[in-house]
This record gives sequence, structure tokens and C-alpha cells, in this order.
Amino acid sequence: MSLRRFLPDRFTCLLVTMVVLASVVPCHGRGAQIFNLLTDVAIGLLFFLHGAKLSREAVVAGLTHWRLHLLVLASTFVLFPLLGLALRPLLQPLVTPDLYLGVLFLCTLPSTVQSSIAFTSIAGGNVSAAVCAASASSMLGIFITPLLVGLVVHAHGAGGMSWHSILDIVMQLLVPFVAGQIAQRWIGNWVASHRPLLAIVDQGSILLVVYTAFSAAVLQGLWHQVPLPMLLGLLLVDAILLIIVLLLTRYGARGLGFSREDEIVITFCGSKKSLASGVPMARVLFGSHPLGAIVLPMMLFHQMQLMICAVLARRYARMTQDPSRH
Repeated sequence: MSLRRFLPDRFTCLLVTMVVLASVVPCHGRGAQIFNLLTDVAIGLLFFLHGAKLSREAVVAGLTHWRLHLLVLASTFVLFPLLGLALRPLLQPLVTPDLYLGVLFLCTLPSTVQSSIAFTSIAGGNVSAAVCAASASSMLGIFITPLLVGLVVHAHGAGGMSWHSILDIVMQLLVPFVAGQIAQRWIGNWVASHRPLLAIVDQGSILLVVYTAFSAAVLQGLWHQVPLPMLLGLLLVDAILLIIVLLLTRYGARGLGFSREDEIVITFCGSKKSLASGVPMARVLFGSHPLGAIVLPMMLFHQMQLMICAVLARRYARMTQDPSRH
């Protein structure tokens, strides 16, 4: 059992399969157009269902715990981007410019919802606060992430956000999400009772984007531009970011006097980055860049955060049962 927690889950195996498939049989021409259309439909449906699922009441109810939520949002949307820029002299020599751009994009993403809540529950943290914090981060990310991308990409010297990109975000992500929120009163219970459907759309849309993104990147010579040393460098970059944020959120929460239950929420919600939101947003925001290199940092970070936080959650759980371990 101690070994299994370090093994990749089924979804991660499917992601790797899509990368291998795109490397061997990349889609192009008419096939690429069909896959792109399917991907657009899947992304719109994904954000519609997320809008129908996320409870506005839960987020509003959680606003009373404003110090905790501000700290989580600050970690997600302030600390991460600042680290990505401040560590540039250290990180950039380890990866290609496009991979570093992908790392900066990773730093702008919202927190995850499902895994943040699950790890908080395993660790014995404040689950209701985790629901509110993760949900608020996911919803605000639709607005904040594109703005942060414009800022950090401009600081990176790769140009800024265009009005066309903003319009794409609004039409492809925000409009379906708002439509889902409006429809929540009628279909919210149905969506909540059919979680496997949301999981299929969630994972299916990501797999489609990964396949189309890596197909285009392979046709542009991705694997010639990203040799093995650069992949190892990218793993090191992701590990550095994750470890720094985990340490700062954990000990920052303690220093500010939060309870252990709230410290767990801040640690897990403040250190996560959402693959489910990031992959569709990357497709909209970086249409002119090699998407394979943009998506790769968040794919590796996704698996890394699951493995490390699984170990950390069990450690918190043991400390909760035996306070002397604290």
C-alpha cells in the first residue's frame, strides 16, 4: 500500500497514452479540424457542467472565514506568479523558453476543487472551508487567470493579451459557465447526482486537448526541441515551485495563528493548480504558441502534487490522531 500511493493513477496513464499516441500518430489536416471542433464542444460542455455543479450558496456561506480565503487566493494568484518571475534566473536555464512560458502559465492557474477537498478530508482539516476556498478559486480563476497571463507573459517578453484572446475566453469558457450557473436551479441536483458524467466530460476534454496540442507540437518538432535533459530540468522546476509553496503556506498559516484544521485547508488549497481549468485555457490563450510545451509543465505538476500531497495528507492525519507528532 505504501508503494501504490506513489504510482500514477489511471487518468495520468491516459494522459501519457495521449502524448505517446500524438507522437506516433499525430492528427493533421482534416482530422485536426474535426478534433479541434470536438475539443471546442467538450470544453464548452465542461464549463457549463462546472457552472451547474458549483454551489453559490456554499461560496457565500464561506465568505465569513475571509482571512483563510484571502490567504488561499493570495497563494494561488499572487505567490505563485511572483515565484515564477522571481525564480527566473534559477529556472530558465533548466528549460526551453516555451517550457518556461508554460511554467509561468501554470503559476497563474486557479486551485483544484476535487483533490483539494479530498486531501483536506483525509488530513482531518476544515472540509467546509476547503469547499468554499477551492470553489471560489475555480470561479475567480476564469477572470483572474487571463489577466495574470497578460501580465506575466508581457513581463516574460512574449507579448500581451489581445482583445481577441479575451473574447475567446468569454465565449468559450465564461459564457458556458454563467449559463451553467443560471441553469443550476433546474439541473444542479441532476448534475450532482451524475458525477460520473462530469468526470467523463472533465477528463475527456483534457485528453482531447492534450492529443490535439501534442499532435501540433510534434508536427512542429517538439521532441527535437525538448531533449531528455530539459524534461528532467522541468521536473526539477515543478518540484522547486511545489515545495516552496507547500512550505510557505504551511508555516505561514501557523505563523498567522490559524488552527491546524485551517492550516490544512490553506496548505492543500493554496498549493494546488487545476489541470482541468488549465488545459482548456491554454488552448484559448496560447493558440499561436506550441501548446505541447505550454501544457507539459502543468501535466507533470499535476501528478507531482497528487503524489506529494497524498503523503502529506496521511502525515497530517497521523498528527491529528497523535498530537505528540506535531
